[in-house]
Amino acid sequence: MKKLVLAATVVMAATGTTVVMADKGQEIYQQACFACHGTGAAGAPKLDDKANWAPRLAQGMATLEKHAITGFQGKSGMMPPKGGRTDLADADIKAAVAYMANQAK
Repeated sequence: MKKLVLAATVVMAATGTTVVMADKGQEIYQQACFACHGTGAAGAPKLDDKANWAPRLAQGMATLEKHAITGFQGKSGMMPPKGGRTDLADADIKAAVAYMANQAK
């Protein structure tokens, strides 16, 4: 019986962590990313524009995270480092990138 309770606790903890990260990503998106990714300002792909996100997603999450953290200048626009919110931790930016990528799939 003890093994079953322990296994259930581990599964619940893992599930809770996933939910917290998704919530954090959405929170950071709304605080720091929406101004551009909600409107398309500065060439930013809008959150719901799957066609515009597709070539970016094809580059892989590591590239998207790097561009979001360090900044990026491309033909269609620019991404300032951390969306101009240099006070945010890299983990927070990665959570926001994951949230946006999941919305665009």
